[in-house]
Amino acid sequence: MATKVLMPKLSDTMEEGVILKWLRKEGEKVKQGDILVEIESDKADMELEAYDSGLLRKIVVPEGGKAPIGALIAIIGGETEDITPMLSEAPPGALAKKMETSAAPTPTISGKPALAAAVQPTDGKTKASPIARRLALQNKIDLSRVPGSGPQGRVIKRDIEGVISGEIPAAGPAPRAIVPGTAEDVELSGIRKTIAKRMTESKLVAPHFYVTIEIDMEPAMAFRDQIDNVTGLKLSFTDIIIKAASAALMKHPQVNATYLGDKMRQYHFTHIGVAVALDEGLVTPILRNCEQKSITQINSELRDLADRARARKLKPEEYTGATFTISNLGMFGVDDFVAIINPPEGAILAIGSIAEKAVVKSGQIVVGHAMKATLSSDHRVIDGAVAARFLQDFKKILENPAALVV
Repeated sequence: MATKVLMPKLSDTMEEGVILKWLRKEGEKVKQGDILVEIESDKADMELEAYDSGLLRKIVVPEGGKAPIGALIAIIGGETEDITPMLSEAPPGALAKKMETSAAPTPTISGKPALAAAVQPTDGKTKASPIARRLALQNKIDLSRVPGSGPQGRVIKRDIEGVISGEIPAAGPAPRAIVPGTAEDVELSGIRKTIAKRMTESKLVAPHFYVTIEIDMEPAMAFRDQIDNVTGLKLSFTDIIIKAASAALMKHPQVNATYLGDKMRQYHFTHIGVAVALDEGLVTPILRNCEQKSITQINSELRDLADRARARKLKPEEYTGATFTISNLGMFGVDDFVAIINPPEGAILAIGSIAEKAVVKSGQIVVGHAMKATLSSDHRVIDGAVAARFLQDFKKILENPAALVV
């Protein structure tokens, strides 16, 4: 019996997906469990397995095409089965889309594509999948000099990997000229579209209020140096902040909460999302049960999650289900800022830079190091006094960080 291949839901915010690469051709045999297609969601690039065996009778949505969640993208079935009724369920216009191919062959050098003849779209921006952009950025590769083997000349992961491995020779830089006095329309990425929608909804629905506190970070700085010396690790202040926030949240479950209409849900565990910046927007990989983890465990897990977030290799369960989020812009020299709550969470903590300043200690003016932290709260579940008490304990922990290892 013929089987429908449907666009899967790869994240809680995904509304549509983009077909990056079909790994099987029409008419090819497919076994259950075979990787069938690569799909770009709003947060990651994922591989979809075939759920049945048979022939790939029809690719409904071609490479580069978009389809909403649950839409028909392909059909697997027997050679003689009538799939006409299923084709009527194709997304509007999907079957009419054909891949555009260039009449001229790609120039080659010693049998390899010539980088000097890289595809240059008419809008002046190289077309590339998000994971290809991440790999290119990490390896200092100029995308405009890489010939794309994806749909419509799109640069995909394997093209960048070819340059990294040396199979495709690297070329000199070809920076895109910016002409003063002109304007450019840049298409929103899937991530940016999702951020725009969710943040607008958050500000419209959740009544935000903000509370800021200043923290003496000299004890935390000394604490980090001690751990680095003992373990050989390179801890970040974000690692320490996550652990401190987790400890404070366990004391204040009212802040670790979700609004549910006629009730609120308070969590007695801490799944903390950490905002990671990408070119096209933010993703928030989640460290689960931080209350049970040591700072060194948090350090290792956060490094891994952040690296895979930048490479768009996170699994859906790794960026969904946070109870609280931390956004740290301190490394960019930002003194303080307010963040928008990531629904359905009840709060988000914005962390500024650690700055030198004059402070009074024991009646003497000395140089100190201070950091500002601002809690954005949903007033439907958190009151000002609750937010203030949470920040007081958060401050106390960071100013007495030995408590984090007790």
